[in-house]
Amino acid sequence: MPQSRKPIWSSNVALLAAALGGLSAGVLLYLVGGRGSAEFVWGFATLPVLLSLLVQIITSLRRGDAGLDIIAALSMAAALAFGEPLAANVVALMYAGGQFLENYAERRARHEMTALLGRVARTAMKHDGDGLREVAIETIEPGDRLLIRQGEVLPVDGTIASDSAVIDTSALTGESLPVTILRDGEALSGTTAVEKPFDLVALRPAADSAYAGIVRLVEMAQASKAPSVRLADRYALWFLAFTLLLSGGAWIWTGDPIRALAVLVVATPCPLILAAPVAIIAGISRAAKMGVLVKGGDALEALARARVAVLDKTGTLTHGHAELRDIWAAPGFEADEVLRLAASLDQASAHVMATALIDAARARDLRLSTPTDIQEQAGSGLVGSVDGRAVAVGGTNFARDQVRRDGRIAKPVFPGSTATIDVVVDGTLAGVLVLSDPLRDDAETVIQRLRKAGIDRIVLATGDRAAVARPLVAQLKLDELKADLSPQAKVDVVMAARAIGPVMMVGDGVNDSPALAVADVGVAMGARGAAASSQSADIVLMVDRLDRLADAIGIAHRSRRIALQSVLAGIGLSVVAMLFAALGYLQPLQGALLQEVIDVAVILNALRALRA
Repeated sequence: MPQSRKPIWSSNVALLAAALGGLSAGVLLYLVGGRGSAEFVWGFATLPVLLSLLVQIITSLRRGDAGLDIIAALSMAAALAFGEPLAANVVALMYAGGQFLENYAERRARHEMTALLGRVARTAMKHDGDGLREVAIETIEPGDRLLIRQGEVLPVDGTIASDSAVIDTSALTGESLPVTILRDGEALSGTTAVEKPFDLVALRPAADSAYAGIVRLVEMAQASKAPSVRLADRYALWFLAFTLLLSGGAWIWTGDPIRALAVLVVATPCPLILAAPVAIIAGISRAAKMGVLVKGGDALEALARARVAVLDKTGTLTHGHAELRDIWAAPGFEADEVLRLAASLDQASAHVMATALIDAARARDLRLSTPTDIQEQAGSGLVGSVDGRAVAVGGTNFARDQVRRDGRIAKPVFPGSTATIDVVVDGTLAGVLVLSDPLRDDAETVIQRLRKAGIDRIVLATGDRAAVARPLVAQLKLDELKADLSPQAKVDVVMAARAIGPVMMVGDGVNDSPALAVADVGVAMGARGAAASSQSADIVLMVDRLDRLADAIGIAHRSRRIALQSVLAGIGLSVVAMLFAALGYLQPLQGALLQEVIDVAVILNALRALRA
């Protein structure tokens, strides 16, 4: 049964109603003595299901797909031909019910994703002069001050402009408890205010906010291939051949066509083979609840099979933004004063490094002064006056040009730093600000969990310098480092790793997109990562938490294990029942009822994947 074969929801309901209604009406007619009428009703109720199934089989065969649906069609057709309409009706009910359950399970899985779409705010209360004005979120611009009332969904990403705010982040992170964010802390769109109102200063337009990006990912996933995966189809050809041989052999051996019919009926595993999709879809649903968007059952299976992990560094193992790690102050200068002068000057710059310095100075409660006489050399550095002192900040080459000959001072080496910023005051090297991209707090734990989950080799693939990445490799005990990589070089790393086993690539930037696309399963850090990487990936972490990757792998392993258990147990029980039917111990109607019991048992087993 191919993945793409799924009747629409209304068709499933109609087929189920026809089969169930016909069975019920036939039973009533039989009880009042109308056996002929009952058999006619049972046969008539089977036809819509049989015809629908035949159309699907023909469509599948044209694509070269052959599944176990053929056995269901043969058993219904043979039951009608051999005068066993009740057995045919029971098989039709079993098949239609299975289709209904599959569609219902998939709708439930998609509900976990589409529930996000209903949380998009449409308007917001904006401070306008001395009052408030309701505005459409499309008109909100960075810097606008908004009032967020209790129970409202934050329309844009922003910083808290009140003393504090209590936020429910469960829609994005899955965390059950609200979090308290203090003044100047960042709050993401899509979260909910749960206590007193507060003011929010917009950081970016609604279309560029975190929640809008998540909504786009959800819509893209809905447009992608259906998440239903039929593991049973991998065994379809041999099972179909075995069924036909056993059925035909029983007929030839005994001369009784009813024996052949009984084998076909018992072999009809239509709801049985839905057990695998139920387990896979349940896994996708659980992952979605945790903020992990899986774009299909194939992706979940690939995640479970992965044996090699190729990890990007910036934004994946690290937070993806620079932070002040250390300050080296030259003789005659204090560390805090070096930072204060540099941060004061950098207020005139929009560079990301400048933001890191300003944040670090504010965290230390340093008083920043207004700079004057500012001159910026793009990409190199900045000069100006702070409190009457000539200050320059920038890279080593830029700073060297600002230092007088008598102001030159030997400075130490800072291994493992992402960047260093020299600070020159009045022509003398005053100090060096050391920046680094900090490792995620949960990175070490996640690496350990990946190994326990069956990842045999972990490779760090980064565009950064080897000197920056090497300390991180040692700290996390990774197996291999590939540094100074171009996007094409990352692709080569993924392709080479396939010699060891299926490869999982994890990244967040545009430069990771080609590698995500060629990996057996690509995982994008979608909460803050580039849209291109999310589009190329099979799985998107919608929350900015690396530990959810380990959770997703655990879900994938369990769902696939339960799916395989259900398929193998179901087919095994069916084979045993088929042998009994071939030996004459089961009549067609008994076989249909027995197969129903088998199907229910394996589907109930598959539903275990819904539990944590």
